[in-house]
Amino acid sequence: MNNPEAKSVLAMELAKYRSRPYRDLVALVGNPRKLEVTAPSGTWYQIEIHALWDDPKKVNGVLRVAAAIDDGGTRAYVPLTDSFLLAPSGEFVGE
Repeated sequence: MNNPEAKSVLAMELAKYRSRPYRDLVALVGNPRKLEVTAPSGTWYQIEIHALWDDPKKVNGVLRVAAAIDDGGTRAYVPLTDSFLLAPSGEFVGE
């Protein structure tokens, strides 16, 4: 897997979720999204986007949106990942 390319593809997809309001991202809790994308090089990647409560004891608190990418090969066992934290106010509170 081309790590720089995969990181770039993952960043572009995760940016789409960063632009969504908190209430829309809450709908992803327990409902991960699976995507298949083809990078400019022609490489096929699969991406999973998950949302979960950063502190499981604080439902409707800070939301963690995490994404993973792999090329379907052995990297599926150790995908590249990225995430962000979003407060109910819409403020980004961490990566």
